[in-house]
Amino acid sequence: MAGNKSYNCIIVLGPTAVGKTSIGVALAGTFNGEIISADSRQTYRHLDIGSGKDLDEYIWEGQPVPYHLIDIAQLPDEYNVYNYQKDFYAAFKGISSRGKLPVVVGGTGMYLDAVVRDYEMVILPENPQLHAELEAKSLEELGEMLLHEQPDLHVKADLKEKERVIKALEIIEAKKQGIESTSVERPDIRPFIIGTTLPRPELWKNISIRLRERLDGGMIEEVENIHKSGITFERLEKLGLEYRFCSEFLQGKYKSRDEMEEKLFIAIRQFAKRQETWFRMMERKGVEIHWLGQGSKASRIEEAISLVKEKLG
Repeated sequence: MAGNKSYNCIIVLGPTAVGKTSIGVALAGTFNGEIISADSRQTYRHLDIGSGKDLDEYIWEGQPVPYHLIDIAQLPDEYNVYNYQKDFYAAFKGISSRGKLPVVVGGTGMYLDAVVRDYEMVILPENPQLHAELEAKSLEELGEMLLHEQPDLHVKADLKEKERVIKALEIIEAKKQGIESTSVERPDIRPFIIGTTLPRPELWKNISIRLRERLDGGMIEEVENIHKSGITFERLEKLGLEYRFCSEFLQGKYKSRDEMEEKLFIAIRQFAKRQETWFRMMERKGVEIHWLGQGSKASRIEEAISLVKEKLG
């Protein structure tokens, strides 16, 4: 598209349940674009209701809007930020080569950060001895080791998950051994980033309504069917939120569906807060996010379209 050449894609980010997909689809439909999803669970096939794929929303003025990086991975495989970065670059190049505008939509902060700030990814060599040594240590010991290696670590949440701390230490060791970053070639990405959120009471209401709709729409049955297909509850629980709580419910860990729903509602609210914290961290690291007003979905769509017209021409 013609206009300001300083931007060549749009990113729409924000916490869960704020209407990012509607805004992204409107922008893609208006500016001859295609959607690239930035949602860590929508990459997996069969995780439909719990991940909120809502594929019927990818329509603008009666025409389908193409989307990418949804339904591209299979459980029980692990799809991670390295896979996402590689697949994102390929999708971005393909969309751009067709003369279309990439419109990235999602709330997985690490995925967004990896492509905005060009994370250096490392392919880890097999080192079972190191892995076993690290596994034998406590989370506290591992955290001290990581802070010693990276005293300026900015995402303290990295210290709360043993698996994540171990992975970080393995990457550090690999680099010491001369393992360089992967050969994934980064395309020229110049994103105009739009953020959208809502006042907390309204956001909590949206989360509550959507959660009830998903439960009534067969979310528990979806998890049960995935488990019956051969996926362990342990693997499903690692997907977090809806998949974790529904798996625990199916294993009899709650007295009732109401108890599970109440605890899941609290967990999703906490997740939304963590998402907003991540986006603030991105801003502190120099990423410019243009936040929309907190009005209705229609007013935010209108504001987003006006912003993009102004910035991209």
